[in-house]
This record gives sequence, structure tokens and C-alpha cells, in this order.
Amino acid sequence: MSNRRSILVIKYIVLSAGAIIMLFPFYWALSTSFRELRDILFDPYSLVPRNPTFANYLSIFNKAPFGRYLLNSLIVASATAFLQITTASLSAFAFARMKFRGREIIFIVFLATMMIPQQILMIPQYIVVMRLGMGDSYAGLVLPYAATAISIFFLRQFFRTIPKDLEDAAIIDGCGPLRILLNVFIPLAKPAIATLSVFAFMWSWNNYFWPLLIIDSTEMRTIQLGLALFRTEGGIQWGEFMAGTVVATLPILIVYFIAQKQFIKGITLTGMKG
Repeated sequence: MSNRRSILVIKYIVLSAGAIIMLFPFYWALSTSFRELRDILFDPYSLVPRNPTFANYLSIFNKAPFGRYLLNSLIVASATAFLQITTASLSAFAFARMKFRGREIIFIVFLATMMIPQQILMIPQYIVVMRLGMGDSYAGLVLPYAATAISIFFLRQFFRTIPKDLEDAAIIDGCGPLRILLNVFIPLAKPAIATLSVFAFMWSWNNYFWPLLIIDSTEMRTIQLGLALFRTEGGIQWGEFMAGTVVATLPILIVYFIAQKQFIKGITLTGMKG
């Protein structure tokens, strides 16, 4: 009994230390966002603001249309997540349940695309987007990432855990493939869909390089491009930069906490069956 308690105490100590290490950068960013630039430069390692101020938060909205940047990122991230869920649901159902010639070969080709570095695809994607006249637009930001192999693979793994008897019962009731997907698989796959939504939203929200390539106007900048404005020739305006970082992080935290229960359930259940 004493050995079990000792092991349990050690586990809690290790987990607590890991949590502190993970949370410290967030705390440092939050603390820095309430500090004046002079305070930061003369005492950069201080963890507590001497004279807390909201000036940095006011400054980021005065110097740039930060609200517009937030709205652009919200539209792009939400649309990307929605389209990825839609395309992944249809494709995953076909790969998991429908039988057709070459299904396994096509699926292997889909998985093989995951091995291609994203940087290699940037130039072809840029050329296609520009020739279609989608530069500096929401469509150019969203459509290249409307479908991904990882989302299809992720949802396919979950669909394969759903009992075949439910599908057979739906067929007996006269349901076609689309109705089976909408009425049987989608309701049962809420944990996996929530997990996929969080991943897709977070990835799109934090994407910097692609918007940098195709966005020219100030009105279409995303939040990540907006944060780059606080890097000047004289250096980074750390107070304003951290204030913008905190504001940019809040939507991701809100999305995660809303879908937290389903997110954890989805991660747990998706890998139950190969």
C-alpha cells in the first residue's frame, strides 16, 4: 500500500511539473501584456508587472484594425473547419463502408499525400489560386485546405468502430448511403467530429505562411499577419505583441473548452479499431 501511494505521489509531482512547464509561457505572455515597454526592457525577467496597465490592449486596436483581423481569421477558420468536416465525412464513409473497385489503393494514395511536405505544395497552390482569380480573398484562404488526408483518415478510423448491425438495420428501413451517413454515422461520430473541428480550427487560425503569400490588402489580413505589424525596425514592441497574442489565443481556448468533453472522447475512441 505504501509503495502504491509513493508511486501515486510521484505521478502527481511529475504531472504537476509538466503542467507548470506548459502553462508558464502563457502566464509570461499574459504578464508581459500588462507591462510598459520601459519596464520590460529594464527588467525583462520579472514575472509580475510593477504597474499593470491596459495601454497595450488599447494600443493594438488603435494602431491597426485588429477587430477586422479577428473577424477575418474567425471566418476563415470556421469555413475551413466546416468544409473539412463535410469532405472528410463523405470520403471517410466511402472508404470505411462502401465497396468499390480500387478502394484500398485509392486510400493508400490518400495516405501517401501526408508524406509530402506542405512547403512543396505552396508554389503549385499559389499558381492555381492566382489563375482562378482567388488571390486576396476568403476563397483563396479557405478552398486549398477544404479537404485533407489526415481528416479523412481520422474520421474513417472512427466510422470503422460503428457496428455493422446499425447500418444493416438502416438499409432494411429503406435508407440509402447518404441517409445512413446523416442519420446513423454522423450522430454517433460527434466526438470524432468535435475533435476534427478543433484541430482544423486551430490549424487554420494559426496559419501564417499561406495568408502571407496571397493576401495583399489590409482589410483581408488575418490575425497572424496582424501580429507581425508589431515588429518594427527598432525591434519588437513586446507589450503590444503579447497583448495581441493573448487576444489571438482567446478564441482557440474558447473553442477548446466548449468541445473539451467531445474532444477527449474522440481522441480516446478513434484509434480503437484499425
